[in-house]
Amino acid sequence: MPDPHLVLASSSPYRKKLLSQLGVNFVTASPAIDETRQPAESAPALATRLAEEKTRALAAQFPEHWIIGSDQVAALPDGTQLGKPGNHTRARVQLKACSGQVVSFHTGLALLDSATGRMESRCEIFHVHFRPLSDQDIEHYLKTETPYDCAGSFKVEGLGIALFSALDGRDPNTLIGLPLIALIDLLKAWGLNPLTEAYRNSSRDSTI
Repeated sequence: MPDPHLVLASSSPYRKKLLSQLGVNFVTASPAIDETRQPAESAPALATRLAEEKTRALAAQFPEHWIIGSDQVAALPDGTQLGKPGNHTRARVQLKACSGQVVSFHTGLALLDSATGRMESRCEIFHVHFRPLSDQDIEHYLKTETPYDCAGSFKVEGLGIALFSALDGRDPNTLIGLPLIALIDLLKAWGLNPLTEAYRNSSRDSTI
């Protein structure tokens, strides 16, 4: 389609803000899927599968669109997976487990053309080196930023940066939940250049 309609399959304000940076027109919708991990499913496999399922969940609602799905799973060096903590107690447990460790964040990305069924997906990895964290460090951070809706119990775009000694990966947006560099690769491969689209949109706005 020459001027594709984009849908972000997410209710996350963080992902919405990231995609807005590209200057493309899009709408958001929340997909209803079962995010239960399958037996022995690895972190990258889980993240990729959920990203794909999010796009498929919206295909009937948006039958002539390009649907973007993303999901993130964090894993400790021993393979233990970390999801969104949901509350202070679980966030404290997560950060204690991350203290002094290198935690791998796997972010699945999927792009579905709902008109044709064409799907492409990939998984981006980003490694976070946590500083040794005292109980006081953890309590002060959690009470300051309350990152209970974030995998790994931190917000890298906020005070969470104080928890780390190093970051290792090609796209820091991956940590926030939407790997923009990989998404741009996919969009361009399918014929949509975000630079061109953003220019067109800004030109339209300037003539209003």
